[in-house]
Amino acid sequence: VQLVESGGGLVQPGGSLRLSCAASGFTFSTYGMSWYRQAPGKERELVAIISTTGGSMNYADSVKGRFTISRDNAKNTVYLQMNSLKPEDTAVYYCRRNGLPPYWGQGTQVTVSS
Repeated sequence: VQLVESGGGLVQPGGSLRLSCAASGFTFSTYGMSWYRQAPGKERELVAIISTTGGSMNYADSVKGRFTISRDNAKNTVYLQMNSLKPEDTAVYYCRRNGLPPYWGQGTQVTVSS
């Protein structure tokens, strides 16, 4: 199992980024997927979760209305579109394969700063 995140970087407040997580080594379409983040000195927190078909999504209250999780099962990829970014969104973002055992990517840094 391999999960590889990309798309992080430095962005100004109010800006946008789209994160991608390319999956391999398992049947992607049969697993729910999630995005988590971890800011310095804080615990890792759930940001968004998506069902196997993409028909059901849930978000942390802190990102509702600003972030959108989606997936392309043909490309074995899950995305996180992040709009109206705030400095408090600064963190390392991780994708995770749900279920047991869970698998994590290596993370991608997102920094929101002017």
